[in-house]
Amino acid sequence: MKEGFISKLFFCIAMVFCFVSCENNEQSNSESNKEAQPLENDSLDFAIEKQKGVPFEFPSPNIDPIKFKDQKIQLEDTSFSLTLPEKWEISVAKEGFGRLRFLSKSPDGRLFVTDMKNRSDNSKGKIFILEGFDKTTAKFDTCITYLDNLRNPNNMAFHTDSTGVDWLYLALTQKLVRYKYTYGEVSPSSPEEVIAEFPDYGLSYKYGGWHLTRTVAIHDEKVYVSVGSSCNACEEKEPERASILEMDLDGKNVNHYAYGVRNAVDINWIHGSLYSTNMGADHLGDEAPDEALYKLEKGAHYGWPYYFQNEGEIIADTTKTWKHDTLLAENIPLAFAELGGHSAPLGFEYFEGENWPESIQNYFLVALHGSGHVRIGNGYNLVRVAEGVEPEPVIYGWLQKGHRFGRPTDVFIYDETSFFITDDHEGVLYYVETAK
Repeated sequence: MKEGFISKLFFCIAMVFCFVSCENNEQSNSESNKEAQPLENDSLDFAIEKQKGVPFEFPSPNIDPIKFKDQKIQLEDTSFSLTLPEKWEISVAKEGFGRLRFLSKSPDGRLFVTDMKNRSDNSKGKIFILEGFDKTTAKFDTCITYLDNLRNPNNMAFHTDSTGVDWLYLALTQKLVRYKYTYGEVSPSSPEEVIAEFPDYGLSYKYGGWHLTRTVAIHDEKVYVSVGSSCNACEEKEPERASILEMDLDGKNVNHYAYGVRNAVDINWIHGSLYSTNMGADHLGDEAPDEALYKLEKGAHYGWPYYFQNEGEIIADTTKTWKHDTLLAENIPLAFAELGGHSAPLGFEYFEGENWPESIQNYFLVALHGSGHVRIGNGYNLVRVAEGVEPEPVIYGWLQKGHRFGRPTDVFIYDETSFFITDDHEGVLYYVETAK
């Protein structure tokens, strides 16, 4: 095994300087299970680096009220109705999965989907290839297991590098791996390469922590990974926690892109800016903090655990005593859009172009997974989101009279008139055909 390199991460909250070192190793497939090297973290340091260039200005969306209809959904063991725009159709494209998560399209046009099996910390996750989709029936005729025995696979990203090599990047709890991708393959034809490792312990879901998912996005020959916090509200020991990391395609030159992001389950580059959803802490009441869609600034700190956002204000969390609490509220950027308390925003897409109905044209659609406490009742729907516009449901009905019929997880644009929704509660893939 070749010894890797030492990368140094510098970041601080307040006026304290920290020196952090991290060892990255190039590994073969047989070496991929070694323990991650812990990072030292005596204090935190950050410096905002403003985005370069002219920011993209989103066109103003149409804010006319949506006309809705109800449509019956028939699953294998239950039926219920969803409410959606009157000219749209929603269909069950595939069911019978476990904890169905995020979708991605390969360079040869095939649909890949992750499945985390269940809510436990397990190594039974899988990646499936879905093929033979018929838009008339809205069904797939083939489902192939591409990879299995994975630890909580949340999402993946395909990328063709500058030499023309295709790669599949896969985010797991303890590591980020990649495979060379060959058109038409039904299992990886190359060995796994481990390019980053992450701390993977913490308090369980029961206590509002752990945050086992990792999310990967690729832009401008750089890899971006979100790493959730280990807890509900605490000062982390490892600098990777509650942050967005930036690195080279091979995992070298690791830097922090953003800090204080408690649990960003989806990240996407849109018009030259990195956007993320984020879930807030659980101990501040049923309606606070506001969970959000962020437009991330490179080098910025987004407050957790010291501050939270609610109703357009940055508010200090005074329920705990902090060691490093000199971060200033005025230095914390406001969210692009607030999505309500405990709504659990996960996957999102931006719907750009005149082919989309005015009801979602120039809007983000965000999947609100829904509060873990059903009594709170927030979320369990898809909402349209635009800057300066109150979020508004577009598809809803997965929670009715305290019963959960599903929990929307990802939104994935399929073609110019349709998109998919994953549901990790019932293991269902929905297909939505829009119409003007």
